[in-house]
Amino acid sequence: MTVARARSVTLTGIDGQVVEVEVDVSPGLPRTVLVGLPDAAVNEARDRVRAAVVNSGLSWPDARITVSLSPGWVRKRGSGLDLAVACAVLAATAQLPPESVTPFVLLGELGLDGAVRPVRGVLPMVLAVLARGHDQVVVASGNATEAALVPGVRVTSVGRLTELVAVLRGEAALAVVPPTVVDAPSRSGPDLTDVIGQHEARRALEIAAAGGHHLLMQGAPGAGKTLLAQRLPGLLPPLTDSQRLEVTAVHSVAGALPPDRPLVTEPPFQAPHHTASGPALVGGGSGVPRPGAVSLAHRGVLFLDEAPEFSARVLQTLRQPLESGEVVLARAEAVVRYPAAFQLVLAANPCPCGRSVGRGLDCSCTPLQKMRYASRLSGPLLDRIDLRVTVQPLTREQLVDGGAGEPTHAVLERVLAARDRAGRRLAETPWSTNAAVPGRELRQQFRVDPGALSEVFDQVGRGSLSARGVDRVLRIAWTLADLTEADRPGLAHVGAALRLRQGEAAWAA
Repeated sequence: MTVARARSVTLTGIDGQVVEVEVDVSPGLPRTVLVGLPDAAVNEARDRVRAAVVNSGLSWPDARITVSLSPGWVRKRGSGLDLAVACAVLAATAQLPPESVTPFVLLGELGLDGAVRPVRGVLPMVLAVLARGHDQVVVASGNATEAALVPGVRVTSVGRLTELVAVLRGEAALAVVPPTVVDAPSRSGPDLTDVIGQHEARRALEIAAAGGHHLLMQGAPGAGKTLLAQRLPGLLPPLTDSQRLEVTAVHSVAGALPPDRPLVTEPPFQAPHHTASGPALVGGGSGVPRPGAVSLAHRGVLFLDEAPEFSARVLQTLRQPLESGEVVLARAEAVVRYPAAFQLVLAANPCPCGRSVGRGLDCSCTPLQKMRYASRLSGPLLDRIDLRVTVQPLTREQLVDGGAGEPTHAVLERVLAARDRAGRRLAETPWSTNAAVPGRELRQQFRVDPGALSEVFDQVGRGSLSARGVDRVLRIAWTLADLTEADRPGLAHVGAALRLRQGEAAWAA
């Protein structure tokens, strides 16, 4: 028999496609040909696989070898197909029983010495294997813990090609990896007790966490904007099991998983520098785009410190994911979708020098400089931000005598209670947070108290509030009602929501 088959997986974004590797060994000049839209990394497998087979004490045929990767219309990417190509060649040359290879899906890169090396994106690969009805995978030892996160799949790990050959020949037992059990998150991140004063900003942070709202903090340098933003993930509900796999899949494809933590268990926090490019923020790169910061912040927080210092073009790329919760990246080779349902936190100084809040006499900026600085955050982007708060500089008394505020766990209890109320109200809908409910549903299905919108309609009539702004005021009002255990928003809730939306510091709810 000169034709043998094996299976592997290729990724497009975080979507896996099971690939059938067919190898034909026929008389002719010694040559290895790969067909089926292989990329550069797959084409290089010819030399890697040959060296790995020979250096493992096995034979490489002096014949024409044709490797077909099916389906032929899918671009094959990455070095994870190496192991399947090697085993199919060995089966085609009768060095392995052909029937021993077919039950497994083989995922791994081969070193020249025959070592099986880990690859990126093993978690979404194994999820694709399960979705296609297969239940046995072989991975590198370095990917074993990550692959074993998927229930219902039998994972075997190998460190060298010779180990797998011995197993397939029946000379050694399978090294089955037990299912990975991850302890519950300890919530050991930064605590709100580190924040001195800033009652209004702390309250805005709590509202943002309770309703899933985006937040803009404006204030003088050193007032605590970054400190507050870093503590928002600790106020978010823990990730569910399905959300953990979803978030981990993105981090796995990006190669951002720490070696000692195969599963992301807490809401992620991403804080790219203001010099970040568009591809770094939303994803990109040559060939198939890789996930950017917005996708790595999926189910967590994306924090843009010094937001006006970001390129205006880069900031505009946020508009699509803020509305849809995903990023669609179209390239010549593929259209890739990455999830990007994050909470955006922007921090900005009031002016280029940063001293016009509370210390106006020290500010050296001209009115024109202030106007240009403020205009870097466009109206369409700001219109998508629910909450706006001014972070005032700390006084001398606060710095000397300011006691610790509420700890994170105390605020988290209120957030979870509010989320639970919202969850019960939205149980029969596709949404789980107030920030995600469409405006039409807010106006028709979830109504506020009669007369509570009078001030909102006045603002619309004066042109100071857009239709999108009305929807966001209603969403904030429902979050305030959930935090105060009210059945539905009243006049006080809507008024407070309107002031939060417009950046005023006072609220009554």
